[in-house]
Amino acid sequence: MDLKEIQNLIKFVAKSGASEVKLEMDDIKITIKTTEESKETTTFVQHMPATGAVAPQQIAPVQAQPVVANPPVGTTNEAPAAGTEDDSKYITIKSPIIGTLYRKPSPDKPTFVEVGDSIKEGDVLCIIEAMKLFNEIESEVSGKIVKVLVDDSSPVEFDQPLFLVDPS
Repeated sequence: MDLKEIQNLIKFVAKSGASEVKLEMDDIKITIKTTEESKETTTFVQHMPATGAVAPQQIAPVQAQPVVANPPVGTTNEAPAAGTEDDSKYITIKSPIIGTLYRKPSPDKPTFVEVGDSIKEGDVLCIIEAMKLFNEIESEVSGKIVKVLVDDSSPVEFDQPLFLVDPS
């Protein structure tokens, strides 16, 4: 596999949105990792000679294409500048774990909370499935749901904002 083919593979992976791709062939091993924060793709190429010695090389990072996320649920038609200023007075409820967020207890049931609902400490806001375990995420504050920042059945990261709550 020549350098041009590796570069084309890096570009393809960056455009696909995959977070990690590993490719092993007879004499070469390639790992391509894309990180969301830095929007870069890091590639490690290891030539695997018959002697057993492994010499990793790092190829220059390629800028990944930005991933367009789904718009948040429950957004309003406020001016964009007003949204950032108003968010500072709200409490952000963040994901305590990595997994898939579900806003309903089951597909045929209503959502746990909607924008405008009043909540109190201990109320279940959503469920996050991690490794086949369903974890109820309870509110640690009382207030009113102002904004839902994630869609139902979407993957969430640790410490990702889920809800904005007005404590007043």
